[in-house]
Amino acid sequence: MDLKSHIRHVPDFPKPGILFYDISTLLAHPAAWRETVRRLAEAVKPMEPEILVGIESRGFLTAAPLALELGLGFVMARKKGKLPGETVTHTYDLEYGSDAIEIQAGAVKKGQRVVVLDDLLATGGTLAASVDLLREVGADVRGAACIIELSFLNGRSRLDVPVETLITYDS
Repeated sequence: MDLKSHIRHVPDFPKPGILFYDISTLLAHPAAWRETVRRLAEAVKPMEPEILVGIESRGFLTAAPLALELGLGFVMARKKGKLPGETVTHTYDLEYGSDAIEIQAGAVKKGQRVVVLDDLLATGGTLAASVDLLREVGADVRGAACIIELSFLNGRSRLDVPVETLITYDS
């Protein structure tokens, strides 16, 4: 199945000059979504994760069904202030300023094998920050997986873990 044919391209979103790769149309097509989860499972299994971490917000849509498929738990990595209870925060630099990402304290155990998921790998900043955060709590980060990779943005080069993607756009 050609998964790429189920991705909608939205020009000038969220601002002029940006081409947005929308997975809503993929999610709405049951056979294509099932095939996406199957292919992600095939890509992630060799990493031998014990738990999956999904990055807010579309990474939740990717990681949660995959965790169910693989019989694993799922942890949310969210923007600062969005998780209840005690959290562990990692602040990282952006082109202009900084941002922060959090997980709930104790959600990932020291030494636990983790794979991080998001819907799209662009510049790699948030994915790299998530890997750093997980290492700070002692996780064994085995890799990352995304549905889409925008290879022309070189996000993969910011990551020091294996990365699996299903769909690549070269420009």
